[in-house]
Amino acid sequence: MRIATWNVNSVRARTDRILDWLQRTDTDVLAMQETKCKDEQFPYERFREVGYEVTHVGLSQWNGVAIASRVGIDNVQIGFEDQPGFHKDPEVAPAEEARAIGATCNGVRVWSLYVPNGRELADPHYTYKLDWLAKLHADAVGWLEKNPDEQIALVGDWNVAPTDEDVWDPALFEGRTHTSARERKAFQAFVESGFADVVRPHTPGPGVYTYWDYTQLRFPKKQGMRIDFVLGSPALADRVDKAEIDRGERKGKGASDHAPVIVDLSD
Repeated sequence: MRIATWNVNSVRARTDRILDWLQRTDTDVLAMQETKCKDEQFPYERFREVGYEVTHVGLSQWNGVAIASRVGIDNVQIGFEDQPGFHKDPEVAPAEEARAIGATCNGVRVWSLYVPNGRELADPHYTYKLDWLAKLHADAVGWLEKNPDEQIALVGDWNVAPTDEDVWDPALFEGRTHTSARERKAFQAFVESGFADVVRPHTPGPGVYTYWDYTQLRFPKKQGMRIDFVLGSPALADRVDKAEIDRGERKGKGASDHAPVIVDLSD
């Protein structure tokens, strides 16, 4: 079984590219982030035509997460328990955002996650990011405690570079989001709780990234960040045969600024 995660940066703008990639790579389950559309705007029929069911949550032209599967989609859950919302004005009730969706695909509980960016360390969005990660962690720990043998894949755009080798210039990011101590601690909490980064052993750094900004020729200069991950529960991690980052899919006209991350599971 092959599962993958990809921040597609607008599913409607890249439908042809995504569908071509799914068939070319023989991927069974794809978690997508930043679909940037409402539910009624998602191109479900295009995916069905090539054999994929889709579950999606999108509330506006921002955010949006989805799971496409050709091996079944069961027990869909939109958002995790106590998932926080956001509003920049603390006097206004936080708004719900489309950042998490879970489904069981052929026995694997897949969560497509788009972690808040954080913006700046002094921005309320940074506090929101840390709270979001903390609430997700609490739920994830609960899932493992309830069923230690459950196969769980927490996948997506985490907007965190966990180590210095996950960013092309650590000094450039000092005092900024994605590499701050509190964000890295929040990410590490998942690992310490039993969710392994199943891709890293197969794609060691430095210089191995999943995201390259569109500006300043970051991609051809190899100036990227590794911020897209597959964290697997112990039962899932034991099944991982191979993992890769499809850097080639970042190339060419109309590419997303993220590359797909792929994991192959044994039967």
